Amino acid sequence: MMIDLKKIVRKNILELKPYSSARDEFSENSSMSSELLFLDANENPFGELNRYPDPYQLELKQCLAEIKQIPTDQIFIGNGSDEVIDLLFRVFCEPGKDKALTFSPTYGMYNVSSAINDVQLLEVPLNEKFNIDLSITTSYINDNNLKLLFICTPNNPTGNCLNRDAIIEILESFNGIVAIDEAYIDFSSETSWIEILDQFSNLVVIQTFSKARGLAAARIGVCFGSTEIIRLLNKVKPPYNISELNQRAAIASLKSTDKFEREVKILLKERDRLTLELAAIDFVSEVYPSQANFLLVEVDDADLRYQQLVQSGVIPRNRNTVVRNCLRITVGSPNQNDELIGLCNTLSIENNKVAE
Repeated sequence: MMIDLKKIVRKNILELKPYSSARDEFSENSSMSSELLFLDANENPFGELNRYPDPYQLELKQCLAEIKQIPTDQIFIGNGSDEVIDLLFRVFCEPGKDKALTFSPTYGMYNVSSAINDVQLLEVPLNEKFNIDLSITTSYINDNNLKLLFICTPNNPTGNCLNRDAIIEILESFNGIVAIDEAYIDFSSETSWIEILDQFSNLVVIQTFSKARGLAAARIGVCFGSTEIIRLLNKVKPPYNISELNQRAAIASLKSTDKFEREVKILLKERDRLTLELAAIDFVSEVYPSQANFLLVEVDDADLRYQQLVQSGVIPRNRNTVVRNCLRITVGSPNQNDELIGLCNTLSIENNKVAE
């Protein structure tokens, strides 16, 4: 499906003249960089980190392009995926007028970013299997003021991948931007949506270095989309949104293929083990299938079990207000998971003694 971006991009963004940094005006020739005298950006001449970083992260994008088989001009690097989400609102949604849509329960930043940008967020509930109900969704997507739709898959906090056929139908019928958030795709058996990026001009795919890459502290988010959409995101982003230190960390991670694959393999094995071990705990009602690096676990009393775990030094996420009586438990290292399972067994024994 092809859409006319000019019809959905905010008029002021189309007319915006972006800030031109010193590095925009002079494109560095890397073969000459050691010979050049930079006096263009009012930088301190002393120190190892005294120069502004590459504003377009070209080396990092080149590394990503080789791995993802996506051209560099279809890659945007954000200060975490949260910046990507925020910029999508800024580019496509007129404050106080336009709307966005997502499926609940899901990642909470869609709601926060919509509120910050004064954009109404429609939250369509997932069905009992935590999947998209097209019969409900289709009544929303024909709204002329609906410009942006977020789909988190694998979904947070439910852990499952949302129905692919339903997403395709949305992509084919919606005249706005569909942002698929793949923060957990490296733990999933499903293929990434970037593989069909060229089939839909309204599709953008968001990924992150915070999960499988283990770089949550570095704040590296990625958006893949058409060259036109990436150009718009670059137009509105701050000039130096990714630090040199964080660019280096991300590049090093991409080059450490063996480490990445080894750690993902361990986490997948541990996820399967945790699923079985937690399901055997008597106060656990259900462990939902997961395609992510966490498990949604239904217990008898989420508030009580959360407090018991916290008091013993283990911190899960209490999702009781989002999915009744559910805890979201991240898959840790083998030793950390041993500690969690041991603690749950201890709590189970203590509960049985009280019951007697």
